[in-house]
Amino acid sequence: MDERDLRILKAISDLGTSSPEQIHEATDIPVSTIHYRLNNLREAGVVTNDLYDLDLDRLGLGVTVIVEILAHYSDSYEDVAEKLLAIEGVTQAYFTMGETDFVVIARLSDSERVERLIREFEAIDEVDRTNSTFVIAPLRDGQRILQSYSIETLVDELAEDD
Repeated sequence: MDERDLRILKAISDLGTSSPEQIHEATDIPVSTIHYRLNNLREAGVVTNDLYDLDLDRLGLGVTVIVEILAHYSDSYEDVAEKLLAIEGVTQAYFTMGETDFVVIARLSDSERVERLIREFEAIDEVDRTNSTFVIAPLRDGQRILQSYSIETLVDELAEDD
């Protein structure tokens, strides 16, 4: 995988589409090259399906860390949240109630990047303390949330009556 492959995958993520024409507009990579490289990424198992889900281990972002962040803030939590979200590798972040103020999930390439991530969190003035947990193996790790529900539950709880 080279820089062009990564530019294509980043464009798909940023644009929310796999349209070769739109990827071309964002990257200036020729449309024919985009088709060719996406096929190669599928064959290599980096792209796992037509929805362009990625095998993060094969991509090189196989280290998942969950970080609890205890912070202090006087006005709104949004200022702290913006600082947390600006750190590279943060893929999910939650403002929580209880002892922990924020829970952040990051996808990183190696343990050195984890150290950098924690240093960057702790460099934020409002952050008092962090607690990190390495993920050994994902048991369910998907963005397609509806997979965890039966169709009956979805209809019962979410469908509007006609």
